[in-house]
Amino acid sequence: MSHTTTDEPARSTRSASGATVPVLAFAGIVVAVMQTLLVPVIKDLPRLLDTTPSNATWVLTSTLLSGAVATPIMGRLGDLYGKRRMLIASLAVMVVGALVSAFTDALLPMIVGRTLQGFAMGAIPLGIGLMRDMLPRERLGSAMALMSSSIGVGGGLALPAAALVAQHADWHVLFYGAAGLGVLAIALTLAVVPESPLRAKGSFDLPGALGLTAGLVLFLLPITKGSDWGWSSPTTLGLFAAAAVVLLLWGLMELRVAAPLVDLRTTSRREVLLTNLASIMVGVSFYVISLVLPQLLQLPSETGYGLGQSMVVAGLCVAPLGLTMMFTAPVYARLSARYGPRATLIIGLLIIGAGYAGGLGLMSAAWQTVVTSVLIGAGIGLAYSSLPALIIGAVPASETGAANGLNTLMRSIGTSVSSAVIGMVLANTSTTVGGVAIPTMHGFRVSFLIATVAVAGGITLAFFLPRRRPAATTQLRASSEEDANLARAEEALRGFRGRVLGADGAPVARAKVTLIDRHGRQAGATLSAGDGSYTLAVPAEGPYVLAARATGHGPLAHAATHAGEEHPVDVDLSLPGDTVSA
Repeated sequence: MSHTTTDEPARSTRSASGATVPVLAFAGIVVAVMQTLLVPVIKDLPRLLDTTPSNATWVLTSTLLSGAVATPIMGRLGDLYGKRRMLIASLAVMVVGALVSAFTDALLPMIVGRTLQGFAMGAIPLGIGLMRDMLPRERLGSAMALMSSSIGVGGGLALPAAALVAQHADWHVLFYGAAGLGVLAIALTLAVVPESPLRAKGSFDLPGALGLTAGLVLFLLPITKGSDWGWSSPTTLGLFAAAAVVLLLWGLMELRVAAPLVDLRTTSRREVLLTNLASIMVGVSFYVISLVLPQLLQLPSETGYGLGQSMVVAGLCVAPLGLTMMFTAPVYARLSARYGPRATLIIGLLIIGAGYAGGLGLMSAAWQTVVTSVLIGAGIGLAYSSLPALIIGAVPASETGAANGLNTLMRSIGTSVSSAVIGMVLANTSTTVGGVAIPTMHGFRVSFLIATVAVAGGITLAFFLPRRRPAATTQLRASSEEDANLARAEEALRGFRGRVLGADGAPVARAKVTLIDRHGRQAGATLSAGDGSYTLAVPAEGPYVLAARATGHGPLAHAATHAGEEHPVDVDLSLPGDTVSA
């Protein structure tokens, strides 16, 4: 008996090789590098671009804004037209942007190039979607964990590498290197990664994309520029008000569209909503350490608390943040298989909280910052790895790209909020020495406390997530084909099962049994076996309708019922005896 559900989509006709996961993770790391590529030369940008410090910040802000806009849009385009195709398009745009930046010393072309580079952030949810569509269950957990963590891995590894280049070569080499990595990622993707056969129905929601873009820009712009403009200035407050209006109107429009860019009904499900809100908290906590430790390490020791390290050494001390995130992927797979992604998210947040709490007293030596980076990196790796599993377990397979794109957007909002708040804290607690504002130890510790509060908020949200393991992760403990088959059999028990019977009580073979969710969408389908038996896994707890159809019988028979993982429901469908064409 064969069956296809939203939790076990059809696999690619060209099977994924063992190199597929490393290649997709490499692509994710490459695009994430764009976010921190210029951090080592931030203070020099006004001189390098012959502009004011206020204008120079647009070089970073533009990348952030375009990345936030691109993630849900590219996710939806991938669902509609092919995730591999959109992944390659994202990388190609990044390469073009890197080359534009590499050939200029002027502000405006640099902003254009950086905007194109940020657009590639959509590659990460696309990679997660490809993994779900192609990989067997026993490999899916650790693969998604690695792809999800690539955001932090790329950002963490970019710091020391970019610092080394900036210290010993022309700063344009950073962009030539980024373009080269992008070309390599495209070549490897073309050679190794197959296209997913899954496609969402409908067309691209262009008005929805324009509305979301406008709303996000209006919201994120005052967050990133509020410190420069003033948080109570008419410009800042006006943009926040405009964002609220635009996003509200956009939401009302999306609810009326047959094929929306973002399915707000799905997004409002408790599991999806709480996961996205927790993602914001994780994003806030992740960015704090990236902002605080490099400054602490590079401050002169004459301040009494600065560690007096070079740019390269500072980058190396923070690099374990990204490396630890990478190595937690297999750990996540084991924890999630045993306890579920909800519990793994809570464990990760607790580790992050412990890292920040301990970091309050570990700021007096370079080796102490390494310890803090390792601990927080492990926690963020577990937390980031849990997020796509929670999302995938709550949405149909055809919406994987868009849903993970929205989740990646929530993380970007978290980092944006973190950047704005921590920047304001460090500025307001700084001291002036020789006319130069220098961050204080008090400001660093307040920043760590803010991260701890964000972690506490994330833990609170995680505790309200449903206590269940989505079907996408229930089989991750399988380490062999025999274990995988056993895990699949166990999963089949969590959903609907029964027999299809005719009016005379005889079993009906090869009857099509369809699972329909409360929104009227197909959530799964299968054919009954020779004895009329069938099994259907459910993507999430809730009310469903079972519909059956077979040649020589009435075309439909419905059974409305409620499915829960802990109490599988047996349903026997008797088809009417009136013979009609199937």
